[in-house]
Amino acid sequence: MAAKEDLYSKILPRRLRQTRTGSVKCGSSLDVLLSMGFPRPRALKALVSTGGRSVQVACDWLFSHVDDPFLDDPLPREFVLYLRPSGPLQNQLSHFWQQSRVTCGKNKAHNIFPHITLCQFFMCADHKVESLCEALQNTVRQWHGRFPCPLPLELYTSSNFIGLFVEEQVAEVLKQFAADFANEATRKAEVHVEPHKKQLHVTLAYNFPSDHLPSLEKLAKGIEVKLGCDWLAVLFSRDIRFANHETLRVMYPYTPQNEDELELVSGDYVFMSPVDQSSTSEGWVYGTSLSSGLSGLLPENYVSLADESDTWVFHGSHSFFSCNPSDKSTKDRGMFDGLLDSRRPDSTSPGDSPGLSLICHPMQQVLRLSGSHSRQPKRTVFVCRHGERMDVVFGKHWLSLCSDSKGRYVRSNLNMPPSLPLWGGQRDYDMDAPITVLGSMQARLVGEALMESSTIIDQLYCSPSLRCIQTAQNILRGMQLDGKMKIRVEPGLFEWTKWVSGSCLPAWMSPAELAAAHFSVDTTYRPLLPANKLTVSESYESYMSRSHQVTKDILSECKTSGSTVLIVAHASSLEACTRQLQGRSPQSAKDFIQVVRKIPYLGLCSCEEQGDSGMWQLVDPPILPLTHGPNPTFDWRETLLND
Repeated sequence: MAAKEDLYSKILPRRLRQTRTGSVKCGSSLDVLLSMGFPRPRALKALVSTGGRSVQVACDWLFSHVDDPFLDDPLPREFVLYLRPSGPLQNQLSHFWQQSRVTCGKNKAHNIFPHITLCQFFMCADHKVESLCEALQNTVRQWHGRFPCPLPLELYTSSNFIGLFVEEQVAEVLKQFAADFANEATRKAEVHVEPHKKQLHVTLAYNFPSDHLPSLEKLAKGIEVKLGCDWLAVLFSRDIRFANHETLRVMYPYTPQNEDELELVSGDYVFMSPVDQSSTSEGWVYGTSLSSGLSGLLPENYVSLADESDTWVFHGSHSFFSCNPSDKSTKDRGMFDGLLDSRRPDSTSPGDSPGLSLICHPMQQVLRLSGSHSRQPKRTVFVCRHGERMDVVFGKHWLSLCSDSKGRYVRSNLNMPPSLPLWGGQRDYDMDAPITVLGSMQARLVGEALMESSTIIDQLYCSPSLRCIQTAQNILRGMQLDGKMKIRVEPGLFEWTKWVSGSCLPAWMSPAELAAAHFSVDTTYRPLLPANKLTVSESYESYMSRSHQVTKDILSECKTSGSTVLIVAHASSLEACTRQLQGRSPQSAKDFIQVVRKIPYLGLCSCEEQGDSGMWQLVDPPILPLTHGPNPTFDWRETLLND
């Protein structure tokens, strides 16, 4: 431990001694960055810091870190190797994680997802990361057929610790795998890995108040440890500078008022060291932004405590059981090869086995699992209805309920949002109603469920209606992607214009206005069907044709940028955007209306491409449906004082 503390003290200065540059196998992503003029060390740092996802993500990282004082310092990253469960056992552990957090609050175990630690944190320079990933893949390949199955786990509890321990004899086998990886990592990447020498276990809870023990123990006993499980060898890294810092998540944007203050963007993370807080004013803390690398003072009430692993970068996941020798998805590729298309494995049901190698979004605590057979990921389009809308809940004259004598917005019910964007003469909310507070909560629940189901969204398209934009933004918040993914506002996804009251279409907020109101929209996106091409009172046939064509154009546009698209639009969109994709003819307008009436707020459908046939098919969504009961208006005077 003393040696590690000495190391941290040595890296605090802004300039370090230059390390000897090693050779790196060039791949397409690295080549592209170099051809764009980025220096090799910066290009490598960007790719490693983003998990090698794609050139676009690496470029975004470089541009956002242009003023980072550590951008050109040869700081190594800290890596760790974990075993992570998947399948039914993982579902049980996730349920325990959620229930224990709700029942007893957060404890130290919640900082990291359920895992078995195989080695201590170790350092690896950027130019050696590709070799490190190859070392892990080689070691797992050598262990196919030798990995213990099932892995015997036994519950252990004490006054301040609860965990599942691996039976000692089997634990020795796992330690041998860790030792083999350490040797291979030394040989290929010239790094020193120290295998974990203590008892191997899955930590369920620790550092919790003693009065929480009965509740936590009861929940832990409900975990069926004999359930089927595939174990994945997973490699993560973190920025070595912030290893001993608290991780905070930015809840609200903040524009600096002074030179020593830090700009805050919703969804970003801030690292805070307790040592740096001695000279700060009350209500302010000193921290460093994950997205920019810049440091400064920030208001404490604009951030909240996050999990440590929220900011970790994922570098690869390998299954010990489901390996197909013909699968060359990563066998003959380096970490930076073939990532321009951002392909990712498709998600499966909990009982499916994960594939050999996964490349996922960094800073998310979910792993996407592929099927047991080698295949290209299936393209999927999700279509989701917006959340509960104000004019439906409070009636078409809802605006009169939340305007004071001076025309200012003042909510008169807790289900009305505290504020609305561009309130006043610039907005026509009669034609473009927002969602309620519960509508926002509905959307965040769906986003959280998508994240927990290991679903990764590559692109998000949205109807221009404010209720849809707000829903999409809250889904991103639930997925912890707020500020990291941009919403593409597509007028062609608007509902059947026959249902619009009046003689004109709504005056939607422009992408620039939405961005100014802190919505995460892509202001550079050029719509496939501009708003001025929409007509009032279009025929049913025209609406179905428009929806089908725009959906096809979206899928074509996204063919090279990812396999999963989320469309947030209207109740009618679930039918209109998917029916003809399946090769089915539109039904009658009367039947169509009956279908639409049955689709609730945040109703979600999933349509999956079937091989190379060009045909699509509706499949089970990866999340459960969202159902809630009616809640009528309550006036205590009328109810309780009514004699």
